[in-house]
Amino acid sequence: MQVTVVIVSYNVRSFLEQCLLSIQAASSHLDVEVVVVDNNSSDASVEMLQEKYPWVKCIQNPQNTGFSKANNQGVSLARGRYILVLNPDTVLAEDTFDLLIEFANSKPDLGIVGAKLIDGTGHFLPESKRNIPSLWTSFWKLFFIGSQSGKGYYASQLHKDATGRVPVLVGAFMFMERSVYLEVGGFDEDYFMYGEDIDLSYRVLKKGYQNYYYSAVRVLHYKGESTLKNRQYLKHFTNSMALFYKKHFGIYRFKYLLVYLGTCLWYIGAFFKKSSKKYKKPLDSLLYIGRNEALLTHLKGRYRVCSVQQEAGLQELQSVISSQQISLVVFDNQWLSNKQILQYMEALKESNLRFRIHPRSTNFLIGSDTAVERGTVDQLPASCIARM
Repeated sequence: MQVTVVIVSYNVRSFLEQCLLSIQAASSHLDVEVVVVDNNSSDASVEMLQEKYPWVKCIQNPQNTGFSKANNQGVSLARGRYILVLNPDTVLAEDTFDLLIEFANSKPDLGIVGAKLIDGTGHFLPESKRNIPSLWTSFWKLFFIGSQSGKGYYASQLHKDATGRVPVLVGAFMFMERSVYLEVGGFDEDYFMYGEDIDLSYRVLKKGYQNYYYSAVRVLHYKGESTLKNRQYLKHFTNSMALFYKKHFGIYRFKYLLVYLGTCLWYIGAFFKKSSKKYKKPLDSLLYIGRNEALLTHLKGRYRVCSVQQEAGLQELQSVISSQQISLVVFDNQWLSNKQILQYMEALKESNLRFRIHPRSTNFLIGSDTAVERGTVDQLPASCIARM
């Protein structure tokens, strides 16, 4: 067994299905297994797995055990040499595992490998690579200037399109040898949610391994779908950061209060900043890229629609988007690969567009317009499920 993918899922049924389809497409010629740990979802996620994806190993928890414990449960069933800790609201390109395995085999000091994550609008997510969050770097982060500092919260000393060593990687995508994961004891289960990826990254470094950000691997991460920003989020995030500082740096009491107050300010500011994105174009003009006539007919009943086939190049797409004043682009994964879709999203990210994907063999459109708000799932008629 080459790779075991471990996914912790909670009430993200459609996003999980899209994720599984992308894993399937990326592992058609490899020995890859998938373990999904469901933290007591109420959206029929488990029933969907049992009915449509019986090849997935599923652990059903009777309550939400948190991210750390659930991942450790999943890894306990793993047989792969490598494990990939993966969020359910992600989409992998078809060459993801090939690139990861080749890269891992070239690094004798391999700790954790992270990827270049983009959100549902095609924009880079800076948390893809981070520094150790000392009180000083956290201060800069909390007041929105960490990303501008080479010594800040994010690892901006390494360009987003470069590859190299970084201290901390994000729990949405962590690739490593299973032996390394077990050597450091996996995720610390004192963390219920948030901070456990920082803690794991730091403990891997302390064991003498190196963590790498690998920009050639691009992954779509809707982000806001699995980590909705609310008071519960603030509570978990604050407690996790306090635990990290106390565990590794002996910081507590008065300094914890400073961290708590700073985190509150950060949360309030981030909520309004991230939610303030405005789309100038009215949501009435749509570009469909694919060849599903039933889906195209359905879309024409709701939007002013034009379409191109998958052979269209980027310049042609940009020309159509500009001349037709397109506000929404629908990518059909039945004809476009996930890698092509990610490339288009990145290339068109500054065009003030919304993006939706029609995952192959499904009857829904899926997407997310910001990094913090719940994504959108639009159900389609069963006739829109294309058969190749």
